Amino acid sequence: MSSEGSSSGSGRLMTGVAWAVLLLGLWLWGRQITEGPEGSSGPKTGDVAAVGRPLGVSLPPAHDPLAGERPERVQIPSVGINAPVVPRGLDAHGAVDPPPFEAPDEVGWFGGGARPGAAGPALLVGHVDTNTRKAVFYGLSAVRPGEKVRVTGSDGSVSEFTIDDVQVFQRSHFNAKKVYGERVHGRAELRLITCGGSFDRTTRAYSANVVVSAYLTGVPRG
Repeated sequence: MSSEGSSSGSGRLMTGVAWAVLLLGLWLWGRQITEGPEGSSGPKTGDVAAVGRPLGVSLPPAHDPLAGERPERVQIPSVGINAPVVPRGLDAHGAVDPPPFEAPDEVGWFGGGARPGAAGPALLVGHVDTNTRKAVFYGLSAVRPGEKVRVTGSDGSVSEFTIDDVQVFQRSHFNAKKVYGERVHGRAELRLITCGGSFDRTTRAYSANVVVSAYLTGVPRG
């Protein structure tokens, strides 16, 4: 989300602060991310606002986990997202280093976690905007359960995921386990994360994070 009337410098600061909160949550979650905690499905209250599943939307069964490949591209046809994926590591503070502001059309994959298609939650993060324009995940909050996410691996293979959950986590009640933990034990999952909520001109930060969850449902051929 962009803020009207912000200067070129303040827009960048605004986005950076929002990312700092997001990454702090990942840092606190730390080593448990690859181990997979117990699923966190169930009613969400207080700190989470769920978009939910529209009535009449049936979701396909999960596909067995794959070996998983290093991701190179992610596509969400329903909202026109088609972007390169780059691996990101940890910065000097022990948090995942997001894509640089100079590359707002790139999606970052946390290389220290699961690979898309493998068992566990694979994390993809992207900016919502920059100081001058919309960024790669600007339209992420518009996706809905039942829609597809396709990830192309380094070997050319495509893994297809089905979105089953869209939530908005308030920064003031950020729960790393709910955001980064696996939802169903042993399932191949995907988590796509960006900034969301309202923009606070005092703190120069967004109030929340949009978190889209999906799970592996197919491996298209050709």
